[in-house]
Amino acid sequence: MQEPSSSTALVGPDAAALPLRKSIRRLRWFIRAFLDQVARVEADTGNRFTCDERGLSAVFVEWLRAFEAQKPTTAEDRLPYVGFAAGLMLRTLIAQKPLTLQSRPAAADDTNPAYFWPEGYVYVAFCLNIRALVLAQDFDETQELVPALSELRSWWSFRENVDRDDNLAIAFLDLFAGEEPDWETPELFRGRQTRRIAEQFYRALPEHAQEGQG
Repeated sequence: MQEPSSSTALVGPDAAALPLRKSIRRLRWFIRAFLDQVARVEADTGNRFTCDERGLSAVFVEWLRAFEAQKPTTAEDRLPYVGFAAGLMLRTLIAQKPLTLQSRPAAADDTNPAYFWPEGYVYVAFCLNIRALVLAQDFDETQELVPALSELRSWWSFRENVDRDDNLAIAFLDLFAGEEPDWETPELFRGRQTRRIAEQFYRALPEHAQEGQG
């Protein structure tokens, strides 16, 4: 998986005068950035892909609609929404499947996520890199990736679960980014915020009060 710091070229000329969070909501920038990510993965792995740009446009439209539908209005929600929006992007890419593997190296190691699920690897790399760039630019935050990102068993679970429910892509991206996933209703931003507030409140209660709640 490419380190986020190596992906600054994702910010193309069209983004020069705009914050990344606004640039990514432009179709032309999104397509160019995704194709750049594909080229980077091809150079790194030897895999070769074809990309359906019409399908990629459909990904963008669907993602933007989902992004706007739950976009928060309060300043304190902006930071957590970055990760949620990246998860929405991963969900849409997995559902729409704009990328197809054409070939891979003869000696490819299937225990490497890049060869175990080549298209999924590109989707995750793209979403994590975008997530990292927005966090760095807007919040001066560093994304911390976790060992699960390179573990085959995590990718087995990831691929198997999103095949049944693509909403779980949002939770798995949180997992890969070192955040606490919401496995129950990952597609609801407000739901996850409410649960976290409730959990924080519950942890702050005295022990005897917590026992009473049980």
